[in-house]
Amino acid sequence: MLSSETVNGALIITLEGELDLHTAPPFKQYVDEQLAGNDLIKDLILRMDKIKFIDSSGLGVILGRYKQIQKRGGRLIFVACSPQVYRILKLSGMQKIAYFTDSVKEALSL
Repeated sequence: MLSSETVNGALIITLEGELDLHTAPPFKQYVDEQLAGNDLIKDLILRMDKIKFIDSSGLGVILGRYKQIQKRGGRLIFVACSPQVYRILKLSGMQKIAYFTDSVKEALSL
């Protein structure tokens, strides 16, 4: 399940469940459509509080969207990761390219 909103040039995506081999392709398509439809979007904020698991497919899709956002001069920001999801993201090196915050409000103020 995906939902989104755009606030001050930031695309905020709320994810639920798992981001894996089965859910990564629709997530990719959804985000790509949102980005293609709005050239003013710079930052990508991913609300992770309802994500229970991410596999390499999910990480790859996130990395690809990061590259798109980077070309726009924007940032990738993860919000409210569970300890398990944060560990996976950290082990994959995401903390080197992305920001981690506890709330959308905090992410929007970066």
